[in-house]
Amino acid sequence: MAGKDTEAPKKSNTAGATSVPAATPGTAITTIPANRLANSPACLNCGTELKGPFCYYCGQPDKNLMRFFPALLRDLLEDVIDLDSRIVRTLKPLLFHPGKLTRDYLDGRRFRYVSPLRLYMFSSMAFFILATILASDIVVVGDGTGDGLQISIENENEQVSSELQKAVDGGSLSEEERKLIEEKLSQALALKGEDSQVPDIGATEPGDENHTNIMIGGKEWNRETNPFTMRGMPDFIIDWINDEIEDSPRKGHEIEENPDLIIDKMFDVLPIAVFVMLPLVALLFKFWYLFAGKYYVEHLIFSLHNHAFLFVIFILSLAVTNFASLLDPTETGQTTANASFIRTVLLAWIPVYLLVSLKTVYRQGWLMTLAKFSVIGISYLVLLVTVTSAAAILSFVLL
Repeated sequence: MAGKDTEAPKKSNTAGATSVPAATPGTAITTIPANRLANSPACLNCGTELKGPFCYYCGQPDKNLMRFFPALLRDLLEDVIDLDSRIVRTLKPLLFHPGKLTRDYLDGRRFRYVSPLRLYMFSSMAFFILATILASDIVVVGDGTGDGLQISIENENEQVSSELQKAVDGGSLSEEERKLIEEKLSQALALKGEDSQVPDIGATEPGDENHTNIMIGGKEWNRETNPFTMRGMPDFIIDWINDEIEDSPRKGHEIEENPDLIIDKMFDVLPIAVFVMLPLVALLFKFWYLFAGKYYVEHLIFSLHNHAFLFVIFILSLAVTNFASLLDPTETGQTTANASFIRTVLLAWIPVYLLVSLKTVYRQGWLMTLAKFSVIGISYLVLLVTVTSAAAILSFVLL
């Protein structure tokens, strides 16, 4: 039959795989058969007859690893350069042509671009890593002339620099500068828990670990007399909730003394929470475009692309802001003004981009697109607040 003509004949490799070829002048001795080192008429993976440089059945290229290292290094560089070129080809439409990336991907022009999931993972990881690195408290002290002192309160360091302390104690500063530095220093230390006036979270007295502000049935929670209960809920969940309520005063005092604890935990939870939110966002598009004749995966791809765009914009905004802070610590020069303008342009581009991308991908009239953009935006904000609140609660629980 014609179908059987395409099947490659099966070959036995048992004898060749175990035999050692005899050495000949100018030929290296190897335990691998010669037909496994040179171009083979059949795929070395599945045995299918080759019609080109790639196997049409399993996709394996007609290459082998038994080559000189420079040749392997060249192949590696080709892969990296090709990946870089795809990133460049992807970022241009992602940033400047709303909806084009999704439209091309759905129309079958996919190989030239980075896949939607990989693009989302790369951009979200880059954003959260950058945000975590830059999540430190900076206090800038100065008189507006650019000669101010900068105190950096690092996440793990609550010690005042000896140079600053000597300047304050030694009287080398003017009285006005001395008062300004002491005021800013006290504020910075208050942020780190030193003499802080922030109200207690979850307790009114530091020593009373059983006193909480959580009310159950109009009365304050108590593990023995007024615990949390709910009909139909498993006992282990009720016990876990009561354990968390009982432990909340301790966690509240730890957060008060070191706010970075909850911030760090939030950065651990948020990436997962946002990723879990993506299928729900795709459901929003599916609901509001129920009669558009599109599959759920198309809405999901559109959601991945738009979130990747948001992360890239946030990365650029963070980079511009912090680069300007390095060049202009007092934040009074032209560099800061330029950075503020760029940041405003970037943030203003977000709603315009999302609206145009909606019009490009779903191809409805502007009036209908504006209406759906509004309701989808409100629905998305409600979902985002819900997920963020859940992430904050989970972060507190995981402390």
